[in-house]
Amino acid sequence: MNQDFRWMRSALALAERGLGQTQPNPSVGCVIIKDGVVVGRGWTQPGGRPHAEAMALEQAGAAARDSTVYVTLEPCAHESPRGASCTSLLLAAQPERVVIATLDPDPRTAGHGALALQQAGICVTTGVLEAEAVRQQRGFRLRLAEGRPEVTLKLATSLDGRIALSNGESRWITGPEARAHVHLERARHDIILIGRRTLEADDPLLDVRLPGLEHRSPRPVVASQTLGQIPSNLKLAGKAEILSGQSLPEMLAGLAAEGALRVMAEGGAGLAAALLRHDLVDCLLWYTAPIILGDGRSGVEDLGLARLDEAHGRWRALDTCALGQVRLAVLERIR
Repeated sequence: MNQDFRWMRSALALAERGLGQTQPNPSVGCVIIKDGVVVGRGWTQPGGRPHAEAMALEQAGAAARDSTVYVTLEPCAHESPRGASCTSLLLAAQPERVVIATLDPDPRTAGHGALALQQAGICVTTGVLEAEAVRQQRGFRLRLAEGRPEVTLKLATSLDGRIALSNGESRWITGPEARAHVHLERARHDIILIGRRTLEADDPLLDVRLPGLEHRSPRPVVASQTLGQIPSNLKLAGKAEILSGQSLPEMLAGLAAEGALRVMAEGGAGLAAALLRHDLVDCLLWYTAPIILGDGRSGVEDLGLARLDEAHGRWRALDTCALGQVRLAVLERIR
């Protein structure tokens, strides 16, 4: 079992590489082991194909026979015009064992892949590091179950929760290490979402400016009930889509219908509050700088809470780390 954990962690790490690039398919990782040695590995490619198993099996070739295959999501069992199912590929390769982190919620597979492998005499183990895999695939699962993408809300504030001075000055609340981390997170999302006030106050680019990852800039979207078009003097003119005339749940449902799995919301305070009021935030990235601003602009507008106990029990801390002098807290919505 310790070896299963070891190799499944490797498969999960491979799946991380595809986040933000594989919509509408989930990003999956696959590692093939024979005699204790990696003979094949793969992850879902941009646009969703080839799948991780296809990549790993092609690399392994004949060595896949009698091997152990570790995959973060149940191999697909439905045929597609874009290629053979991963279950069919595995049946042809004849591994001795297939270890699956979690079953596929897509009804076209949903246990059929694992069953077909078992019926062919292949040993199948499921549930290895399942919680980690389900969290990694949350956007894909929410799109199927609720018709919306996963939403990550990024906040960068002072110790007293401010995002700007009272005069609007906000550059820079955090430091270069934290800003680089934000760009890395952008590269892991399909969509980056802001509100009209952030568009006009900050005139952002919303791209990825890390060497080697520039091509992974997410699609920029502005949520506004009143903005008709982006003024030509702003950097996002002609580059960003405007979503207006809809509620936030409707906007997100529309993005999911187009294939989006992961949305990163970067501002501002009004958009953050609206997402939180609608209970649409799944993950919080809260960057806190060691500064105190006093009478500045709050990072989140009023949430309409009537009692303090309504605020408790909603968030679970997943991780914290130091980025230079800035502290990042990663929190997950408890559902």
